[in-house]
Amino acid sequence: MTSCTHFGICGGCELQDLSAVEYAAHKKAAVETALAKAGVAVEVLAPIIVPPQTRRRAVFKIKSLAQGLHIGFHAARSHTVVDMHQCEVLTPGLFALVGALRARLEAEFGVGEAAELHVTETQTGFDCAFRWKRNLTPNLTAELSKTLSGIGIARLVMNGETVFEIATPTVSLGGVPVALPPDAFLQSTAEGEAALQARVAAITARAKTIADLFAGCGTFTLPLARGARVHAVEQDAPALAALAAAAKAPKLKPVTTEVRDLFRLPLTALELSRFDAVVLDPPRAGAQAQAKMLAASKVQTIAYVSCDATSFARDAAILAGAGFTPGPVQPVDQFLWSAHIELVAGFTRGR
Repeated sequence: MTSCTHFGICGGCELQDLSAVEYAAHKKAAVETALAKAGVAVEVLAPIIVPPQTRRRAVFKIKSLAQGLHIGFHAARSHTVVDMHQCEVLTPGLFALVGALRARLEAEFGVGEAAELHVTETQTGFDCAFRWKRNLTPNLTAELSKTLSGIGIARLVMNGETVFEIATPTVSLGGVPVALPPDAFLQSTAEGEAALQARVAAITARAKTIADLFAGCGTFTLPLARGARVHAVEQDAPALAALAAAAKAPKLKPVTTEVRDLFRLPLTALELSRFDAVVLDPPRAGAQAQAKMLAASKVQTIAYVSCDATSFARDAAILAGAGFTPGPVQPVDQFLWSAHIELVAGFTRGR
């Protein structure tokens, strides 16, 4: 049963009124339905569901009204900002930041003014990135630096420009410290990230050379590099630079990197031939072009991590049609009480 006073109004949660059994069944069925529609026959395991109050990343909507400054998520099917005074999804630290921001920013916004704030909770403080229809003048820089000091913000960026950086936002990926670039992608919970990493490690356990495609800052590259050589490919150059710097840590096998748009230029079958295994972790659109190249390659093992069951099912059908056998699909529910679901599955084929 729901315990949040905003449920039914806030668009952040849609399924909080289901029992634990009903909720798990709903998430599993969503994956099974997508796979069935694509004609992929594979077992779907019971979902791994993260605990409440574990989400470390969020995009907050900010709107100044006559009644005061509202900070929170949009209402369901609306652009109205629900002023957040309770949240069972966010980490306690991230939720506490909302209250601090409301108190500190109210005087900075004119009535009717709106903004968006991307926040990641890291080991060294909050990494915050504003989307705000204002120019970052020296006066505004000084004002924000003063107003938002002392509430745990490590770095504040506004419209791509750094306002201040007290400490480099840092996270641990597979036990390796990574200095994040501004507004970097990160799995939404540490618990979900660990579950995905463990499954990917199990799927690729025998591989000595691995290609990590859509590698980001190294969520999978860095832990895999403890036992294999890894080639990390990613379009986001700052993210890849952060990965490359982190990969210099001791006790890691060699890691190479390549900045490349895998939607336009997927690795070819020939390029893939030197890898024992491939890890795929594409955005919501999936990796259709890369899946076709994998189908034509000699790769025998694939670990596919997805944040969209429909695009995953489409790509899984391509791989299955080329002789890959999909292993069980493991849903990982990081976006608690929402319709979203992540998943991971292995694909194998003989020589």
